[in-house]
Amino acid sequence: MSASPHPSLLKAITRGLRGRCPACGEGGLFWRYLKVSPTCESCGHELSKHPADDGPAYLTILIVGHLVVAPLLFFPIIWQASPAIVLPATLIPLAGATLALLPRVKGGFIGLLYIVDVKDSDADLHTADIAKSR
Repeated sequence: MSASPHPSLLKAITRGLRGRCPACGEGGLFWRYLKVSPTCESCGHELSKHPADDGPAYLTILIVGHLVVAPLLFFPIIWQASPAIVLPATLIPLAGATLALLPRVKGGFIGLLYIVDVKDSDADLHTADIAKSR
């Protein structure tokens, strides 16, 4: 299947969230848990040129913090129960939610970078200004 020249922002992000190539939606985005495939096996798009860096981790922490931690603070049992019960009861869901969300958030982030056309080679644009100011 050939990739559409420019999928919409929502379509590219949705494809990334599903772990698919943001260009065509057919090929897999990852070859390991968080390792981005060098190229899409379906359309040949160079997937590894979009630098997700730390953005997905920050966004995942933000999401998990609001979905898991914040609601737990409203239950009095969290404050009254023994730490031996509360710690595993909160850390296990936190770790599970983080590990489940991180690849999806990274895929959506790569979909966004694909649409905005941010590449590894664009780092020169940002570091040149820093070098000039020193």
